[in-house]
Amino acid sequence: MKKVTKGKMWVFAIGQLGWSILGGIITSWLVYFYQPDQEALTLGHKLYVSQGAIIFGAITIVGLVTMIARIFDAFTDPLIASLSDRSKFKLGRRIPFLRFAAFPFALVTVLIFFVPNDSITVVNNLWFAVTLILFYLFMTLYCTPYNALIPELGKTQNDKINISTFISITFIVGTALAYGAPFIWDIFISSGFERMTAIRITFGILATLALIFMLVPAFFIKERDYSECIPSKSKTFESLIKTFKNKSFKVFVLSDVFYFLALTLFQTGLPFFVVNLLGLAETMITVLFVVMTLTSFLFYLPVNILAKKLGKKKLVVIGFSIFAAVFFFAGFLGNYGFSSQAQGFLLAFSAAIPMAILGILPQAIVADIAQAESKVTGENREGMFFAARTFSFKLGQSISLLLFTSLATIKPEIGLGYRIALFVAVFFTLLGAFVLTRYREKETLSLLENN
Repeated sequence: MKKVTKGKMWVFAIGQLGWSILGGIITSWLVYFYQPDQEALTLGHKLYVSQGAIIFGAITIVGLVTMIARIFDAFTDPLIASLSDRSKFKLGRRIPFLRFAAFPFALVTVLIFFVPNDSITVVNNLWFAVTLILFYLFMTLYCTPYNALIPELGKTQNDKINISTFISITFIVGTALAYGAPFIWDIFISSGFERMTAIRITFGILATLALIFMLVPAFFIKERDYSECIPSKSKTFESLIKTFKNKSFKVFVLSDVFYFLALTLFQTGLPFFVVNLLGLAETMITVLFVVMTLTSFLFYLPVNILAKKLGKKKLVVIGFSIFAAVFFFAGFLGNYGFSSQAQGFLLAFSAAIPMAILGILPQAIVADIAQAESKVTGENREGMFFAARTFSFKLGQSISLLLFTSLATIKPEIGLGYRIALFVAVFFTLLGAFVLTRYREKETLSLLENN
């Protein structure tokens, strides 16, 4: 087997640049597009699906659909992972999935926003639901095999941390490009395009870029040069049960669920926090995210070095704790007695360190656990470990999306629901930090060293 070079690590990471653009479009703009606030409506935004908490008086259509789609997504993860782990393709167990899924993944991302009718209709509700479910299906078909390549390419601790660092960089860049959408659609609006048309053109451009990036590792990494590609013999649910029996994995994945509950509340609400709580323009969403991203990059090298010296667990717990403080600060945005822009920039700067830590290290921890299990049992089920992780946190995300869209209906004119969402995020983040302290990192690493 060849040793993966840093050049190939970057080739691999470009794939994440692609799918993070698509994921960023949905995470950042889906709720904003279909459940806009009053500020967006005054700019000419249109309504396409049923609004308000019309289900049991507490749940919105947008919240219900996103929850159902994420639950569907969570349950397809282990199915796709098992198919990938057990596949016998000539090109390997992962690359064929990347080649197949890239185009429909990009296409359906755009189709989500091209509803059939120009006003609120049942047909639009159904279109929104079906296309979003398809989005998550193709996302799983690409991302689950993609993530399973991490422990197969990175055989050593240094390689896994380096790969995790590189894909974290491309993930943040891709997400930043998605957050930059208002700058692009403002150009089209200023050129005479109607607002909704401008937004759709913007998403089409970003999806095309994403497709090109996703195809790079699919065609420029020869999987069999780095992995023996031995198919797993375990069936889907048998493999999933084996995965969740791993004690280290159970602790890690529970903390991960709480983290993504909190993070999803923050990411989904960020456009609302900036526009509603701070009273800033849409374009400031992009400015603040870019500032947060560039500042975060300054900490990538220190995180990379410290993780190799101090261990990944300690740094992740620190990252959780800092993020909790950031969410608490955000809960009082607009009430600090100094300018809204300054408050926004302070939020961006303070989130940079935990973004660097939590962007790099969790993937490497999963890779450690999966590789340790493989050495102990002799069975290669890397795909299922990453799928089991995404299965769990996507269930958490589905609850979080439902929670945010419901909380957002609480006195939106003063942003009360948005503030409540941030304080709920604080609670989940601290709970995740506490759970992770129970992870026995030394035990996992000793299995890697002794087998």
